[in-house]
Amino acid sequence: MILRHHFSPPDNERMAHLCGPLDSHLRTIEAALQVKVAHRFEQFRVEGPKARAEQAMEVIQALYEIAKRPIPNEQVQLMLAGDSALPEDSVEHVAMQTRRGEVRGRTANQQRYLDQMACHDITFGIGPAGTGKTYLAVACAVDALERSAVQRIVLTRPAVEAGERLGFLPGDLTQKVDPYLRPLYDALYDLMGFDKVQKAFERQQIEIAPLAFMRGRTLNHAFVILDEAQNTTPEQMKMFLTRIGFGSKAVITGDVSQVDLPRTQLSGLIDAERVLKRVQGIAFNRLTSADVVRHPLVARIVDAYDKTAPKD
Repeated sequence: MILRHHFSPPDNERMAHLCGPLDSHLRTIEAALQVKVAHRFEQFRVEGPKARAEQAMEVIQALYEIAKRPIPNEQVQLMLAGDSALPEDSVEHVAMQTRRGEVRGRTANQQRYLDQMACHDITFGIGPAGTGKTYLAVACAVDALERSAVQRIVLTRPAVEAGERLGFLPGDLTQKVDPYLRPLYDALYDLMGFDKVQKAFERQQIEIAPLAFMRGRTLNHAFVILDEAQNTTPEQMKMFLTRIGFGSKAVITGDVSQVDLPRTQLSGLIDAERVLKRVQGIAFNRLTSADVVRHPLVARIVDAYDKTAPKD
């Protein structure tokens, strides 16, 4: 099937933003939908199977609506994924204030995740790699600290190796646990800047520690994030959740498809969803491959593994 569309009035700058550098946005559409896209100035031609050609033309028209300024390639990928094709201004949602400006959810599920973190004291974010689980949680924590809604940020994760055997690690405690906590550092540096993060560590406004060090503590007026929660045991999960004190929020993130525990050990994240799903005041948010905001291949990889995963 061949579809044609003519955009009027002609606007060279808008066409440049729509097509992307060297027509990169059009090439992204072609690769994702397996169609052929051609254009001459404001005239566009899409060739391919009917449903895919129509979807490609819908995405091109949606891009035109937001082409007053340059369009990031990841925005094109999200529009191809589905419900994120709406212009940002058409949806009212929570925005976190950070050094990088406003951090918003890019998909409906991410927006719901941000809303839940704002409204609940305990929120679970469960989904595959690249869906923004950890990044959005850290953004909420940074926003809360900047607004003085909390006095400190506490970031933790279980020190479980992802299939490798790391062996003996030299150095002090911080150096030993750094490899496990590096994704949390990366998010902090991106959202706050290196110098500000270092000063926050010096003032003890930010604390990063292995999950084992949470036992026996009560965390008041803190924003606490448990990352890689699929690698906790049910006992560790219960221990963590009962650390929460007055004026605190907790966010638990994890990917139940990447459990690194022994096969006979039940994941604390899977167990918590079963045990706590009806507890008032706790929110569960499921993210999917449609929410992946990394390279478009990541979403396809997630889907491929999901299709070949053994069924319960």
